Amino acid sequence: MAESSMAAAEAAVERATDHAFAKRVLRKIDQRLIPLLFLTYMLNFMDKTILSSASVFGLSEDTGLVGQQYSWVSSIFYFGYLAWAYPTTILIARLPPAKYLTGNTLLWGTVVALTAACTNFGGLMTVRFLLGVAEATITPAFMFITSTWYTRDEIPTRTGLWFSGNSVGGIVSSLLAYGLGHVNDHVGPWRWMFIVLGLWTFLWGFALWTLLPDSISTAKFLQEDERRFASSRAIIAGTGVTEKTDWKWDQVRECLIDPKTWLIFGLALLTQIPNGGTQNFANLVLVSFGFTNLQSTLLTIPYSLITVAAITGTGWLAGRFRHLNCLLIVAVVLPCIVGSAIIYSRAHIVLGVQLFGYFLLSTGPAAMPLAMSLVQSNYRGVTKKMTVTAMVFLGYCAGNISGPQFFLSSEAPTYNTAFRTIMICYALVVLFASSLRFYLQFTNKRRAQEEGFEGSAGNAGAVGGGKVVDNDRNSKDVVVMINQVQLVSNDFEDTTDWKTPGFRYRY
Repeated sequence: MAESSMAAAEAAVERATDHAFAKRVLRKIDQRLIPLLFLTYMLNFMDKTILSSASVFGLSEDTGLVGQQYSWVSSIFYFGYLAWAYPTTILIARLPPAKYLTGNTLLWGTVVALTAACTNFGGLMTVRFLLGVAEATITPAFMFITSTWYTRDEIPTRTGLWFSGNSVGGIVSSLLAYGLGHVNDHVGPWRWMFIVLGLWTFLWGFALWTLLPDSISTAKFLQEDERRFASSRAIIAGTGVTEKTDWKWDQVRECLIDPKTWLIFGLALLTQIPNGGTQNFANLVLVSFGFTNLQSTLLTIPYSLITVAAITGTGWLAGRFRHLNCLLIVAVVLPCIVGSAIIYSRAHIVLGVQLFGYFLLSTGPAAMPLAMSLVQSNYRGVTKKMTVTAMVFLGYCAGNISGPQFFLSSEAPTYNTAFRTIMICYALVVLFASSLRFYLQFTNKRRAQEEGFEGSAGNAGAVGGGKVVDNDRNSKDVVVMINQVQLVSNDFEDTTDWKTPGFRYRY
């Protein structure tokens, strides 16, 4: 296997001298993968959060929800997600990821449509739990796919692009809810929301089956020489091979004792406690400002537009500048601290400023894709990377489970406890992101001293017998990096970042 891979890589290097060829390969990869991931993520967000719109169009009344029951219907999704988060990361690495993703998408679409049949609290709890199980695969699979196909410099921008499907989904969801909110029949508008989205998602599953490749080596939209070049890109300028690897328990242990794992876990937890609450209570908060149900639905559109700009803009910056990621996390949560403080003090603030405070919260969702980019670009070793991915989503689930619980029904419509909690969480995000940046800077300096050379945060470390160990000033051109080396058998092994000389961290 190693000899055939080396021969293929040598042939790819011959063609890599042509920059036009390299650009064409990347363009073909982008044109195939990014629209599929973006649209799937858009549906993922719409199906998960349409509950917020449904809550102001009769769902609570028709199903008899009282007290904290709506909060539990919001939270139970993440219990399902939590239960399946680690098993699914193992399956993603072992099964054909595109086919596995398709199966989950078909299940998730079916469950969304069945939500329309719910008539009580128990029924809603059941379908929302199953929806969490079905959707638990989506983001870890997307992270796996992105780190398989793209270089370390490309990962943050591409992650920002497909993750922005969340916010575009928020816009489409609001428009859909606004349109269906005018329906006046025996079915009811909130049920039509779930029926339409569930059917759309189910049909989309067949598009994934047809168009999304399982791996670089089986990608039919690329020619043979293009597949070889795409594979060499991942080995030399990415985070290594992901095909035909085994689950390695020593990599699990290494992940658990790696300090950056726990700092990133903390970021995931602290950013998702606010997200879990505002995501499900957005419409109720806007109604509490004095807007009607339909007006509150439309007001979430500019909120989503700001979020799209924040996610894609910071993703581009994180890809362009290798040592800006943690600072960008700080930058996107600072407005949220101010916004939550304004809403917390709303009793003394006019309506216009309250609404401004609500819009300041819109940059917060950009913190999660930035944290995910740190995982994808800073971890080598398939098992280690998938283990930290599972941990990130354990934190994600814990945060989203607890977030709605801070919106106490007894405090409606002001929800003071919730917005005080949001302030504290985002302040702690600043502390964790700053600590992570300091730790990664320190680690890079220590490794450079121990290894005797600078290394780079733009390539996979010492490949080709140690020939690619450039510093960050001369490792921007992927084609040049590929032409510098002739890959050897060791380059096709599944090794971790700790065991790869020259591997330097982005921060």
